[in-house]
Amino acid sequence: MTFPSPKHDHHRCTANIVSHAEQVCARSGARLTGQRRDVLACVAESHQAVGAYEIIERMAVHGPRPAPITVYRALEFLQEQNLVHKIESRNAYVACAEQHDGAPAALLICETCSNVSEVLDRAAAAGLLDAARAQGFTVKHSVVELSGLCAHCRSV
Repeated sequence: MTFPSPKHDHHRCTANIVSHAEQVCARSGARLTGQRRDVLACVAESHQAVGAYEIIERMAVHGPRPAPITVYRALEFLQEQNLVHKIESRNAYVACAEQHDGAPAALLICETCSNVSEVLDRAAAAGLLDAARAQGFTVKHSVVELSGLCAHCRSV
């Protein structure tokens, strides 16, 4: 996924992300409950990272306010299914736009517009995992975050 044009149709992005999640869960036999789907839709509402309490506020606009533990459990499920990424530096989440089956991805975070794009480079990821194994290290979770300016903000 590249950084979207500021004028793109984001409703289509959200629909594609939810549809992708339904397919992933159907293939794996995981239950994408209504609550989990709603949390994912709230994360996918923009290309910016969103925290759990912002998700709660977004959900409260359309229905009852969920308990924080409910949102955190849904986010944990969505992470396990590779449907969201947690941006550790911001303690926030972004919807996963790439089909990568858990392969490490890099998150590009624009310092101006706060949009996040996902980069999947299997060769680079394999190199990092090989380097870790050479050290006798077993990787359980990987997050690569790169901050800078997207092309849209750089050209302004």
